[in-house]
Amino acid sequence: MQNFEDVIKEDCYYVDKTPFIEQIEESNKYFFFIRPRRFGKTLTLSMLENYYDINKKDKFEEIFGKLYIGQNPTPEHNTYLIIHLNFAEVAAGLDDYKDGLDNHCSLVFNFFCDIYAHLLPAGIKEGLEKLTDAVSQLRFLCQKCQEVGKKIYLFIDEYDNFTNMILAHEEHLMRYRNQTHGEGYLRQFFNTIKGAAGNTLGRVFVTGVSPVTMDDLTSGFNIGTNYSLSPDFNEMTGFTEEEVRKMLDYYGSVLPFNHTTDELIKVMKPWYDNYCFAEERYGETTMYNSVMVLNFVDNYIRSEYQIPKKMVETNIRID
Repeated sequence: MQNFEDVIKEDCYYVDKTPFIEQIEESNKYFFFIRPRRFGKTLTLSMLENYYDINKKDKFEEIFGKLYIGQNPTPEHNTYLIIHLNFAEVAAGLDDYKDGLDNHCSLVFNFFCDIYAHLLPAGIKEGLEKLTDAVSQLRFLCQKCQEVGKKIYLFIDEYDNFTNMILAHEEHLMRYRNQTHGEGYLRQFFNTIKGAAGNTLGRVFVTGVSPVTMDDLTSGFNIGTNYSLSPDFNEMTGFTEEEVRKMLDYYGSVLPFNHTTDELIKVMKPWYDNYCFAEERYGETTMYNSVMVLNFVDNYIRSEYQIPKKMVETNIRID
């Protein structure tokens, strides 16, 4: 489940990562963060969206009341208009990736105009629809939000998804370079973000699995800071062993587990542990892949509390 509000409303087990919100706010407002696939990035973005969305101000207590940040809110909670772009949904073909990016952004930007219509200038959607490309539309939205004194929090999930797919084919390397350097379209898009930073784009949070594309776009987003290897954020996604143990202890107390927490940890550790992203944490804190842990627990319960024969799901193995 990747929708944070649903996780809370359906009373799912949630490892509270909201203390990191305070640390994010104390960091660069233009935040770059990479992690392996299936490591909780999308749920983290959903958590942040729910926290900062001005439209969810009346739901703050309902969503966050039982969590750390609900009892220790920051002044910025529920003060932003949210734009969430997911580049995993962009058509990845080399020849039509611009069209794919334009189409994805157009859908998101139109939705933005609909849900924040009560806060935006009249006629903004009609003005947006006169523009045909993502770069022009983003500039337009930023300008209109500035006119009414509203700040945008821009989230970009899987920012490198379609460029990584392009890079998988050797014959595409030169054309990839043309798009991420000089006057390339992707570079223009990030230059637009850079231009709006500080005025309308109050904060930007970018996630992906590799720094390669961002390195190639350096001047297009050189206002951002890469916190992927920061010890302060080593545990922001994924689970520590303490968090896994606490989860297993909880489920073992309400369900007829056939194994102790120690026995289950012994089985899981070789498969799901040993991620460490900050050199300063090496030898101290290693991280478990959160999706793999949750799949194991789910399969264990469904298998009538027997150790699953398949330790890695097919879709994760492919990744």
